[in-house]
Amino acid sequence: MVPKIRRGSRTHGLLVYLYGPGKRDEHIDPHLVGSWDGFAPDPGRDTSPDPYPKATLARLTAALDLRVKQAGDCAPVKHVWHCSVRTDPGDRMLTDTEWNTVAQRLVAVTGIAPEGDPDGCRWVAVRHADDHIHILATMVRGDLRRPRMNYDFKKAQAECRRIEKEWGLRRLNPGDGTGSKSPTSAERFKAERTGRPEPSRETLREAVRQALAGAATEEEFFTRLREAGLRVKVRAAPSGDALGYNVALPGDRNRDGEPVWFPGSKLAPDLSLPKIRSRLADDTVDHMTSSAATSGRPDWSPPARARRSAAGIAERAAVLLDDGDEAAAQLVGVGELLDAVAQTSPAATRAELAAAAREFERATRSHVRAERANTRAIRSAARGIIQAGGALGRGEDGGTTAMLVSTLVLVTLAAARWHSARGHAQQAHASRQTAEHLRTAYRQAAATPMRALHDQGRALPEAVRRTHEATIRAALPEQGLRADGTPMKTDALAATLAQAEQAGHDPEALLQQAIAMRELNTAEDVNDVLVWRLRRLAQLPAHPAEATHPQAGARQPTTSTNDLTRNPTAPTAAARPGPDPRTRPPRR
Repeated sequence: MVPKIRRGSRTHGLLVYLYGPGKRDEHIDPHLVGSWDGFAPDPGRDTSPDPYPKATLARLTAALDLRVKQAGDCAPVKHVWHCSVRTDPGDRMLTDTEWNTVAQRLVAVTGIAPEGDPDGCRWVAVRHADDHIHILATMVRGDLRRPRMNYDFKKAQAECRRIEKEWGLRRLNPGDGTGSKSPTSAERFKAERTGRPEPSRETLREAVRQALAGAATEEEFFTRLREAGLRVKVRAAPSGDALGYNVALPGDRNRDGEPVWFPGSKLAPDLSLPKIRSRLADDTVDHMTSSAATSGRPDWSPPARARRSAAGIAERAAVLLDDGDEAAAQLVGVGELLDAVAQTSPAATRAELAAAAREFERATRSHVRAERANTRAIRSAARGIIQAGGALGRGEDGGTTAMLVSTLVLVTLAAARWHSARGHAQQAHASRQTAEHLRTAYRQAAATPMRALHDQGRALPEAVRRTHEATIRAALPEQGLRADGTPMKTDALAATLAQAEQAGHDPEALLQQAIAMRELNTAEDVNDVLVWRLRRLAQLPAHPAEATHPQAGARQPTTSTNDLTRNPTAPTAAARPGPDPRTRPPRR
């Protein structure tokens, strides 16, 4: 049950809309379901001697505005309180009597008409559709004072949560006031009329987020906005310093032919210029970009190098989320990383990654204050991906997309746990939804390289395959099943261990290091997670077609775990001791 509160100054105009046909003839049988005294005239079903509904509408307007006129200049300019209340599409249809109870409880809890108060404000509840009502109240009490309505929206939300629980309706996640502003009905109708897939507000919000991802300076941020094709207007003080900014879509104009501008703060709370400046204050992101984007073998493409580096940094962010240290700042960085990956990924995965980035935007905002400390690495990773450009080809670029997305799944699940532990229901839900989008994108990106790895594993000499399968069973004795209970295929993991051994690593030590980096309970497929960790730690090509098939024979010289820990591309978390996988509880 979702309440939506607005304020206005035209009682009659709002009643005309509520009792009218609607903008698309969607208003069916408009009628009162409740009022301040239970005897208000109903223009929809009135049987009084008035010959015309307009006359009844005028009488209802006069009754509602009576105290407003009596208060004269003391009445507020915006004296109309308008609250629409809508049930979830899956809920049962409420009766008129039940909707009357909903209206009475909401006007009481918000201070419009407290229970038992004879001087409460006048109000009516109009129903013109099966799934919602509109409550209209005039904000002058019987004693001609204004009602006390502090935090009316939060109180209405809390009362709706109580009604859902008592009546067995779908229980929505409580909000905390950090969400971005939703498009208005007028904006949605305009998008439909003009053939846009979504309201301008939502398109602009996503474009501004993408322009901010990995930006090093305020000037670069504004340049990216203009390069994205947006109209940008910077508000300047007399000194010339920027005070704020507005953006508009080309071609989006109002009835006067002027561009429809949106301030950054109206797109999302964290997109105001002061909040953006706070995020950009650490300019070391620019100095770290080159090392983050170019580390690794020189034969890898720039997008592949940037994604490999980002995967290691994302692992570190997941550790910080689990520890609770600087988590709020890490969430903002993860959001930028998702925006960067969504902009530059192959077409096959771009839609799901864009949906993941849009969903995670809600998870980046809470009342927990984010500190900038230790976010430079993850913001530099986002910048490196943007600068490296799109991964448009086959082979290594597509494989490293799968490598990075596999890591981001675990990062977003860590974010869900962090939010759940603090009661952030909406943010936790958004994190889990992000993980589902990322899992779909991962399956799309990993299909070809994982198929090749499974083929290589099956083609291994029998003795080599048995040796590596024994190593896997010893390291993961209780991880032989996927999340859905089916047996875990180890062909790709065995092939990766064989290639790592040929490259000079100790397979057992390398596997233990990969296991200890992070928990595996939330992994949909433990085998896949470990494959990508191992290939990144051992500097193996993400696309297995570029690796040579190992042959049976003497073991190559190995590299110790300490040597691997010193690898510059391995995340800091690799050296962190991890729990024994044999003692972990099963995935719920």
